[in-house]
Amino acid sequence: MKHLNFVKYFTRIIVALLLFGSYACRQATKDEKKEEIETVEVEENLEPFFKLSLAQWSINRMIRNDSVDPYTFAEKAKAWGFTGLEYVSQLYRAELEAENYSAEAMQNFVDKNNAAAKKHGLTNLLIMIDGEGPLASTDSNERAAAVKNHYKWVDAAAAMGCHSIRVNLQGTMESEAWVEASVDGLTQLATYAKEKNVNVIVENHGGPSSNASWLASVMQKVNMDNCGTLPDFGNFCVKREDGSYYESKCLEEYDKYLGVTQLMPYAKAVSAKAYDFDEGGNEAEIDYIKMMRIVKEAGYTGYVGVEYEGNELGEEAGIIATRDLLLKVREQLK
Repeated sequence: MKHLNFVKYFTRIIVALLLFGSYACRQATKDEKKEEIETVEVEENLEPFFKLSLAQWSINRMIRNDSVDPYTFAEKAKAWGFTGLEYVSQLYRAELEAENYSAEAMQNFVDKNNAAAKKHGLTNLLIMIDGEGPLASTDSNERAAAVKNHYKWVDAAAAMGCHSIRVNLQGTMESEAWVEASVDGLTQLATYAKEKNVNVIVENHGGPSSNASWLASVMQKVNMDNCGTLPDFGNFCVKREDGSYYESKCLEEYDKYLGVTQLMPYAKAVSAKAYDFDEGGNEAEIDYIKMMRIVKEAGYTGYVGVEYEGNELGEEAGIIATRDLLLKVREQLK
C-alpha cells in the first residue's frame, strides 16, 4: 500500500513538472513574440537620419531674373515638401543696400522672413553670407573690417532662430598664409557669434577653401564649439583658368568624396549640390549613395539642404529632382 502511495505521489510530481515546463515554454514564446513585436515597432518608428531643407540659392534665377519676391521663399519651400530654410544674403542685397543696411532694414528682413516661416510651419536654419569682405585677407585691418561686416548677419541669424551663418574664406591664395589668416578671422567672428548662440560655418567654396585638408586644418586650429563646416558635394575646384574663385574653367579639382569625408567631423550643415540628372533620376556627376553614406557614417543627423545649380532643368524641376533623389537614397540607406 505504501508502495502504491509512493507511485501515485511520484506520478503527480512528474505531471506537475511537465505542466510547469509546458507553461514556461509557452510563456517564453509569448515573451519572445512580444519582444519581437516591440522591436519591429521601434524600427518602424525610427526617425530618418536626415531631414530636408532648401537652399534659397536654388531659386536665385527666379529672384534675380524673373523678379520673384525673395520673401516667398518659405511658401515655395513648403509647397515642394521641405521643412527647413537656408537663406542667402545676396538675394536681399538690393533692398538692404538701398537702406545702407540700417537697423530698420535688417529688422524688416528678419520680421518678414520670420512671419513667412511661421505661417508655413518651417524652421529657419541658417543664412549664407556673401560679399561682406575677405575673412582670410592677409591685411589685418581689412580682415577686421570683414569680421565686423558680418556682425549684422550674426544678429539677424540669432533673431531668426537660425543655428548658423555660412561664411566664405576669401583672401590670399597662398596656403600657409591663408590658413593663418582664416584662423584669425574665424576666431574673431566666432567669438562674437558665441555670445549670440550662433555658429559660424565655412563652405568649401572656391580657392583654398575647396582644399578640404587645408580647411580641416583651419577648423582644428580655431578649435571652437561654434565654428564648423558646411560640406558641399560639388564645390571642390581648387584652381581655375583665370585664378578666380568661381567663374572660369576648372583646371584642378579636389577629390569630392575625400573632401566631404575630411569635412564631416566639423559639419553643422550639409549641402547636397546637384547639377544634372541621368534617365534614372541619378545625379550625373555625383554618386549620391556614396556621398550620403559618408554623411551617415560620420554620425550626422541634421538637415541636408538641396542646392540645385543645373542648366538642363528649370529651377523648380531641378529642386524636385534633387529632393526625390535624396528621398530615394535615404530609403536605401536606412
